[in-house]
Amino acid sequence: MTNRAATSRSSALFNRWIDWWFVPLPIARIFWLRVFLYGFVLVDVLVTTSWVSMHGSVSPELYRPLWLARVFAVPAPGPAFVIGMKVALVVCAGVAMTGWRPRLTGSIVFLLYLEWMLIAFSYGKVNHDRVAFLVALAVLPTVGEARREATLSDAAGWAIRCIQVAVVLTYFLAAYAKLRYGGIEWLNGATLLRAVLRRGTWLGDELRDFPLLLRAGQYALVTFELASPLLLSRGKLRLIYLWLAVAFHVVTWLTLKISFLPHVICLLAFTPLESLREPVRFVSPKLHRRAPPRLGSP
Repeated sequence: MTNRAATSRSSALFNRWIDWWFVPLPIARIFWLRVFLYGFVLVDVLVTTSWVSMHGSVSPELYRPLWLARVFAVPAPGPAFVIGMKVALVVCAGVAMTGWRPRLTGSIVFLLYLEWMLIAFSYGKVNHDRVAFLVALAVLPTVGEARREATLSDAAGWAIRCIQVAVVLTYFLAAYAKLRYGGIEWLNGATLLRAVLRRGTWLGDELRDFPLLLRAGQYALVTFELASPLLLSRGKLRLIYLWLAVAFHVVTWLTLKISFLPHVICLLAFTPLESLREPVRFVSPKLHRRAPPRLGSP
């Protein structure tokens, strides 16, 4: 009986685990996530990471391929290759936004954007704000067709869960990296003060005379990141943490001009995007006549 009870308990926990990953969620949320994520790909390639194009003109000796690029033996990019990548990404992301052949176009966008990131970060610093965004681009094509409707879908639930978990891991592992490589001195040192002195804005410069406040901010930041699993909770607790996350990114931008835009876009996976209304479309007056006003109406 004891073995049966243990087996039954393990089976129940496993089923709950599977149900959590595949919880049915509105397919409309996938529709809007595609609009926002593929739309950001256009903005990112043309504006926020337009500097990647310059890597095609630098010396191949500066090329230090990331692990994935080494595994697939990706060579140093040339000018023509980078320009071709940029054009292909813009075209494919624009097509993916329309919802045409979502599995095909979404997969192509993911692969192209992954290569765009390998080109971007194989010459120096790697930004961790792209992790959840890459996961999102990878899982969105698995859902297939997505419309603005209230239909619940297991596939939509799995894709959204993957994005949410990637967001949480980005925060949590960022705190782990701070403590692993910086140790307790990351908390007790002048980490934020150095950041303000190096790249602070007018608002950040006002904080230079308050080192204790900046040190308290270091503790608050690590606490915030370690508590990121609260985003996976339900109800008000998730909402509170979500607003804290938004406030954190706004403050970071205003004080240090550090942007986490790809990561912030992925925070939309925690919001009820399915409640958004359809865009207003032009309707011919011959097909849809306006009803006459009632008596007494303005």
